[in-house]
Order: sequence, then structure tokens, then C-alpha cells
Amino acid sequence: MNLISLEQSPIDIRSLVPHLERHERELNALYTIGKILGTQAGQKEMLLDVIDVLENQMGMQRGTIMLLSPDGSELIIEEVKNLDSQRQKEVRYRRGEGIVGRVLQTGKSEIIAKISQEPEFQDRIHVRKKTIQEELSFICVPISIDNNIIGTLSVDLPYSNYDALEEHKRALSIVAALIAYDARSRLRAKLERQALEAENERLRSALEAKYRPENIIGNSNAMRTVYQRIKQVAQSETTVLIRGESGTGKELVASAIHFNSDRANKPFIKVNCAALSENLIESEIFGHERGAFTGAMFRRIGRFEEAEGGTIFLDEIGDFSPAIQVKLLRVIQEREFQRVGSNKTLKTDVRIIAATNKDLEKAVQNGEFRQDLYYRINVFSIMLPPLQERKNDILLLADHFVEQYAAKMKKTIRRISTTAINMMTAYHWPGNVRELENCIEHAVLLSKDEVIHGYDLPPTLQMPDQSEQTQKGVFKQRMNLLEKDMIVDALKRTKGNISAAARDLGITPRMVHYKVNKLNIDNHF
Repeated sequence: MNLISLEQSPIDIRSLVPHLERHERELNALYTIGKILGTQAGQKEMLLDVIDVLENQMGMQRGTIMLLSPDGSELIIEEVKNLDSQRQKEVRYRRGEGIVGRVLQTGKSEIIAKISQEPEFQDRIHVRKKTIQEELSFICVPISIDNNIIGTLSVDLPYSNYDALEEHKRALSIVAALIAYDARSRLRAKLERQALEAENERLRSALEAKYRPENIIGNSNAMRTVYQRIKQVAQSETTVLIRGESGTGKELVASAIHFNSDRANKPFIKVNCAALSENLIESEIFGHERGAFTGAMFRRIGRFEEAEGGTIFLDEIGDFSPAIQVKLLRVIQEREFQRVGSNKTLKTDVRIIAATNKDLEKAVQNGEFRQDLYYRINVFSIMLPPLQERKNDILLLADHFVEQYAAKMKKTIRRISTTAINMMTAYHWPGNVRELENCIEHAVLLSKDEVIHGYDLPPTLQMPDQSEQTQKGVFKQRMNLLEKDMIVDALKRTKGNISAAARDLGITPRMVHYKVNKLNIDNHF
């Protein structure tokens, strides 16, 4: 048997060497990309590292990864090297537009052997030097998952024969398949971020509408003074101290100041000092480092850092301990602080609005509140009147809360009865506006006939002095209240016609006359 020498072989082994070398480079490159995906999944730089491998190990140029826009109408650049950020944002490819848009539309890879001879080649992203004599080829492959096209991967190559370009296309398709799941996660993250931004904008608009001074309910002289004070201080950087009893709406005023200031688009952070224990309040406000105390497993960002550039509202500041008062004084004076367990000093740019229901002057005299801190926070004060001093606003507030809770409970409430109004105006409201809101919520819940009656209000309003009454007296007063409320409503419906009101109530006109006189009901409707 005759052996054929290598020199006599019909296949020239030497001609296969470049082909084998290219395959080896491709295998090494794919191995490197696999390692990148395995160790850097989800990292922002990962796709740039993949492009580096394509260019440095596979001889490709100008690698570009484009992904669908959140609305799915066009491709936008996700990663590319050596392109300024502004141009990266501007370049778009719609479906069917140019070679890249055609790949998006058809889902099929494209090979352009000679870019110079392709009329549909757009050349939007990269500036290819026209002085270069070397002819360029272009390959674009789809990035897809479950037959859904989510993006494209494209590269330039020095001009090659079609067979070589086909091999490059296969290798590029493998890379596209490898990065597809990361690309999809990026798309999802963009959609979630877009939805979150839209929701934040909606909530911000709602907050701005809710906390505008003109949307704070009240036309009394005392409240007009409050509105004037808000207008005077909102545009400044001055520290504000809001004073008033609990439930008067101090947080509402603080929000109005923030949303009418130059910091309106920055965070508005609220801290209820009274709700936090002394052990937690320092960490809550200034943050802490990992291991700063038992249970501090991670570093925590404090409220001052969260409020950077915006406003921090310190509610019930009179409840601060002396130690916290010292640190707060430093923040106000030096605009700097340290996290618990850290020696690093952090600068802060926040506006401080404080509130209290305590007599701070008395607290200073008793040594419970630092005098220097008092003067620092009491630069511009706004005093909120208690509800019993703004009787004219009670009906306005009640109507507002009726509308609010009727919508929430999906009820139709057309009016508040005269008896209920009289009861509300006669009450002393120790809980102020917050108590009024709770009472209206209670009344809307119990209301059955589109009217808030006196008997729908909480017992505290029906019988303010019931603790001093005998049980017999309580029952009699409540019965009189119920009768008066029902007769007044019937007379209103019938425009003061006693006979018609009697028919409506199912009693005789004589009984209506008797009750009108006995209960001192005004019959002029």
C-alpha cells in the first residue's frame, strides 16, 4: 500500500492554518465572554467588556449594542465605545430604517460585504473616515429571546470574502445569544425605572397640589395671617419654627413652605421626633456605620443625607434629648455632621423646618431645651391657631372632609344637617383639625341617607358633658337631639310646610307643632 506524502496530498494543510487560527481566536473569545457573563452579570460595564473582546480578540471594529426603547418603537444605543453621551442619546433607528432597522423588523441577520456599495447603509453612529482606502464590511445580528427581538449587535470588519463573513456572523450570533438575557434584564429595568419616574412625578404633582397654601382650608383672619407668613418665608433659605397645638396642621404648613420654595423638586423628608426612642433617634437622623452598635449590621443613611438639596421637617423638636440638641445645633451652625460610629465629617445642604406643640420658652427656663438651639431654630416662627379660635372655618373643613371620605367610601353625601353643624360649632375641639377629620370619617361611615345627621357624629360631640349627666338625662338629651334633627330635615325638604313635613315623618301636624315649640326649632325655611 502506497502512502501519500503531505506534499502530494490533494488538500493543502497550509491553506487551512489561517482558518484554524480564526476558529481558535473565536473559541477563546467566546470563552472569555462566557467568563464575563458569569462573573459580572447585571453590571453596567459588562457589555462594554464584551465589545472589548470582540474588537481585541476577534479583530472586529466599532461594536455597537442597541436595545428597544421602552415603548418598543425604535432602537436606542445601549453600549458603544468612543461616542459622546449626547450623540449616544440622539441616535435612533426605527423599524425598517437602514440595515439595523431592517434587522429589527425582519429578525434576520444582515451581511453587507462592502459598505461603500450599500445605498441603505445609514452610517449614523460612527464617523468612518472617508480617506481610508480599506473597504469595510458590516454585520448586524438580532438579539432575541423566545423569537422576540429585543435589540441588535453590529460590528465592522475589514473586507473579507463572503464565506469568512458568514463565519463571523455565526460567531456574532452566538455572542448575541449569550448576552440576550442580560439585555432583557436591562430593558425590564428601564421599563421599571420609567414607570417609577412617572409614578414619582404623579405623586409629586399630587403633593404639590395638596400642599399649596391656597389648598389649606380656612378663610378666618388667623389663617390668612398664616398664609401671609408662608408666602413671606417660602422663597428664602431661612430656618422656620412652626408652633401650635397637636392636630392644627403643622406638617401641612411645612409641606406648603417646601413645595413653594426653590427646593420643591428636591426631597422633603419628615422626622417625627416624638415617635422615636432616644437610642434610635440619632441613628435615624444622622445615620450609622456598620458595627457602630449592637445590631448595626449594615451602614445606614440618615435623614439629613436623604434630604440633601431639599428640606427636612423635624416635628416635635421639643422632645429632643440634650445630647441630640447639641448635635443638631452643630448641623444648623456648621452645616455638617457625622454618622454614628464614624469620624468622617459630612457636609449637608438642607433647609430645616421645625415644629413643636410645647412652650419652648418655658422649656429653656427649666433647662430642658438649649437656649442657643432655641435661638437658632426660632428665626422665623409661624403660629397656628387652635380650631376653637377659627369657628368660621369649621364648616369649610367639614365639607372638605365629607367630600374626601365620601369618595373614599364610595358614598353620596349631599349635605350636613343644621343640627350637626350646630353641634360641631358648639364643640371645643381639643384635638383640633385632626379630631374634626376623624369625626367626619365616623359620620360618613354611619350616614345612610345622603345627609350627615347629628346622630351620625361621635358621642363626644353629641353629649360633650355627658360625664356629668345621669344616665336618664343622657338618654333624654339624645332622644331630643334625634327628634330635632329629623324634624329640621323634614321642614327643610318641605320648605317649612308643617303638614307636608308631618306626612313625611309619618306623624300628625299637631305633633310637629308641639315638637317645634318644645325643641326651639326655627321654622323659617
